[in-house]
Order: sequence, then structure tokens, then C-alpha cells
Amino acid sequence: MKVLAIGDLFIGSDHYKKALNGTQVEFSAVDLPGTKDQQHTAQQVMEFKGPNAVSADSSVTAKSSDVEIITAHFAPMGESLINASPKLKLIAVARAGLENVDVQLATSKGIGVVPAFGRNANAVAELQIGLMLSEARNISRADQSIKAGGWRKEFPGARIEIGNATIGMVGFGHVGRSFTNKLQGFNPNILVYDPYANSEDLAKYKVNKVETIDEIFIKSDFVVIQARLSAETERFINKRLFDLMKPSAYFINVSRSRLVNTQDLVATLHAGKISGAGIDVFDAEPLAADDPLRTLDNVTMTTHFGGDTEGTNVYSAKLCADAIKEYLEKGRVDWAVNAKELGWK
Repeated sequence: MKVLAIGDLFIGSDHYKKALNGTQVEFSAVDLPGTKDQQHTAQQVMEFKGPNAVSADSSVTAKSSDVEIITAHFAPMGESLINASPKLKLIAVARAGLENVDVQLATSKGIGVVPAFGRNANAVAELQIGLMLSEARNISRADQSIKAGGWRKEFPGARIEIGNATIGMVGFGHVGRSFTNKLQGFNPNILVYDPYANSEDLAKYKVNKVETIDEIFIKSDFVVIQARLSAETERFINKRLFDLMKPSAYFINVSRSRLVNTQDLVATLHAGKISGAGIDVFDAEPLAADDPLRTLDNVTMTTHFGGDTEGTNVYSAKLCADAIKEYLEKGRVDWAVNAKELGWK
């Protein structure tokens, strides 16, 4: 079985090679051209315009004509690559989002598509806690003041502790479970809104389920967004919900920017209706020089690196390798997103 690994400057092809060590496959690799910023920008284009908005590089299609399995992270896997790969049977993607994969075309050609669910849950959960602490305890603002020659002691927002707080999660998937585990030492009150959450998981992690998303925004000191992006959830966090929040509460989003109406969030922060926000994801990356978020004193921002750790990279490649090994053994992968359509389950 011939496997092509498409490496990028986030997850290199060597990660897939190591993960597949000892597996009986004919392995080949190619690395995407460009800088890390250019590769991320291409992914952002596909995030909004779909997998066919960026064509596969010729160096990739030149090596894909006889491969049966492709594994990659940010590589465009739309018409240009799929049509250049007539023997392709499986695409193993080293990320949970599939914006760079034409799943519909792959399905029509009998190609399984497998994402790496939960690949960066640990890293994202850690950054969420980091942003909560940075906002509520003003870590970043104090650091900026000291480096600028000052010694700032007055800050916006409430100075609250995680241990005395109610933390409300919107979504309770892989990230939510990891986040809950990491919060246990703080001993907060944890609320969850997720209509699809397994009741056994909720009981296992000792979180309190609420029936409406409104309850999360009304009761929480920290509102943490962990939902998946879908037609149902796009821009569903808006002014109506922000208006329900306590003035002392903080809003944290390390998930997807398109879950949130950004204009409503900016207006809420600008008016000081909530204490602050911690954000890792944006509609346009990098932020424009005149983006209003840059002017706000009650927001801590990071450059969309929630899942960018070496541990995530290794685990992502392992999940892809696991999918490949299952396909070699069974001729299918049970957790493929199109398993039902392909008759795999």
C-alpha cells in the first residue's frame, strides 16, 4: 500500500514517518512550499471559501498519481489533488476541521476521509486556562506596563479567582473533557451546555448540565466556547447572549472565530459591559492594523496557536497512522466522517 505524507511547517512529514514506523507500507513524502505564515494564510482562505479555493501544489500532484493513501495537515485536498490521485482510497487528516478537504468529491469517488478528533485537546485546554488567568489577573497588561517602564496597578474588569468562579462551557467534546480534568485542582463550579453530550460523560466528569445556552451566559464568571463550527452554530454567539453576561464575567474563545459575531463582541467589550475576553481565533489572520480589537484594553489575544505544540504534532500524526493501520487491517476506518456513505458501518 503506497502512502504519501504531505508535510508542512506545522507538522512535518517526518512526524508521519515516525508514526508509521514498522507499518508495512510504501512511504513517500513531500513538503508544502512557502513560509509558515503563507501556509497558514492558505488554510485561512480555505476556512472561508472551501477546499477548492487553493489548488494543490504541482510538487504534490506529481507524487500522488499512484498513491492509495494520503495523510496531511494543512495541504489543500480538493479537486486538483483528488482528481490527480486515481488510486486514492483514504485521506487521513491531522486536524479535526476538514475545511481543506473536499469531502463530497472524495465520497463520490469512494475515498474515506478521517479527521484527527481530539488531537489538540490538551493544548487548547491549557491555553484556555492561560487566557482565563491572564485576563482575570491582568498578567499580560502588567507585563506590558513593566516593559514600557511603568508599574501599573489599576486595570479594567473584575479580579476574580478561578477557584471561586462558575465556569460555563458551550460544548463538551474532547477539549471540554481535557479542560475539566485540568480545572479540578482549582475546584470551580462547572456548567455545560451541549445538547449532544453523552450523559455518562457528564456524570463521569462531574459537571452540571444546563438545558439552555442562556443559563451559561447568565450564571458564568467565565464563558468558554468549545462548540464545533456548523451551519447551526455559525455566528450563534451574539449580542443577545453577551447582554446576558454579568459585568464581572469574562469571555474565552480558543475554538473558531465564526462561532461568534465579532462586531457584537467588540461592541460589548468597548462598552465595558463585561470584564474582558481572551481570544485565539479571528476572522482575518493576521488582524488588520486598524482592527478595533487592537485598541481595547480589556482583551488578551494570542496568534491562533492554541493547538500548536510539539505534543499536538506528534499525537496528530499518531492518529493519522492509527487510521492508516486500521484501513490496512479492515479495508475501512470506522470513524471516517463518510463511513456511512461508503458502507463502512
